Amino acid sequence: MSRNNDRNIKKHNDKLHKAQDKAKLAKTTRAEKLKEITKKFNEAKASGEI
Repeated sequence: MSRNNDRNIKKHNDKLHKAQDKAKLAKTTRAEKLKEITKKFNEAKASGEI
């Protein structure tokens, strides 16, 4: 009997895709937060607070 049966392959792919989706979500969230921080910094700089 082979270890690479359909059920094991599906479980592995599901686990892999879940990890990839989590990493992608973290990256996009970080980029959005960085945009917000940059925007606030530029607004504060323009108003002369810094």
